[in-house]
Amino acid sequence: MKKILLIQNKRIGDVLLSSVIANNIKKVFPQSEITFFAYDYTTGVLENNPNIDRIFAIKEKELKKITNLLKTILKIRGERFDIIFDPYAKFQSRMICLGSGAKYRIGFKRAHKKLKLPFYTHPINFKKKATLACGRGIEDRINLIQSVFPLKNADYEPKIYFTEGEKNTPKLSEINRPVLMLGVLGSTPQKSMPYKYIAHVIDYITENYNVTVLFNYAPHQKEEALKIYEMCSSKSQINLEIYAKSIRDFAVLMSQCKLLVSNEGGSVHIAKAVDKPTFTIYSPYIDKDAWNSFEDGKFHQSIHLLEEQPNLFKNFTPEERKKIEANPKSLYLKLTPAMIISKLKPFLEHHLAESKK
Repeated sequence: MKKILLIQNKRIGDVLLSSVIANNIKKVFPQSEITFFAYDYTTGVLENNPNIDRIFAIKEKELKKITNLLKTILKIRGERFDIIFDPYAKFQSRMICLGSGAKYRIGFKRAHKKLKLPFYTHPINFKKKATLACGRGIEDRINLIQSVFPLKNADYEPKIYFTEGEKNTPKLSEINRPVLMLGVLGSTPQKSMPYKYIAHVIDYITENYNVTVLFNYAPHQKEEALKIYEMCSSKSQINLEIYAKSIRDFAVLMSQCKLLVSNEGGSVHIAKAVDKPTFTIYSPYIDKDAWNSFEDGKFHQSIHLLEEQPNLFKNFTPEERKKIEANPKSLYLKLTPAMIISKLKPFLEHHLAESKK
């Protein structure tokens, strides 16, 4: 029996996307034992996945301590994994691969790195451009498998697997109109829209549709989310009492909502994994080609500033671009509510025709 380790110590969306490696490598080695290594706050999207036999959860701050990293490397080495996939391919995961002793160590090449060590037995190039509807992020991950092992009929769709109890837990039964989930803040400040802009978008939705709006945000963002709420006009259509305190609970709640409107991030990938329509507002510095999975203009739609103003970045020097990535506020201000609503309007009309005021 093959022992396989999948390392993805990053954020929720990255972890969910990387679960497609587990789903597909199980086809190649049906009798294998698959362990998924991830930060503890991300594991809710992995629970109950029949293709993942064990979750190795670790605290982010703890792994960043060199002594704990060394202990983790020794523990991984002691488990004698046969195959390791590393779609993260950063310092910590690369060091785990290097010290693992695994026969197959498969990860992405990062040519700009100065440290030249044999982290991987099979270093794989990132794709330069997406060629499939799933987006480059998923395509790259499937390519980690296909570059080394024969994989036919790959499954490119990340999934969240619910228990029967979760499926039968009504969370919105007392609300008699469609419920929309609104991601009012990004996972980081760099992914968050100006507050007055997101409030404007929320007002457009509540003024034109007979719906209930829920806010999604991280627990530590509650104070900021309340600031956005205070800016909104139709507070009677916003329900702040219903809130998912965990990633797992959010996935269950999202599965019972009508659709999601959100900044790009983990919530979007979760909504797609539970087969709900999404409208994604990309931060100007995000590479949409990597993350715009399954967008068809109807079920999944999005907006990116560079699509609205494609020549905007051409006059920036590399140094200016780095500054923008660190603080994209000035560019976010150019992605106006009018631009967003022009794309959002047909999306809502398609999915909420029966709820139009």
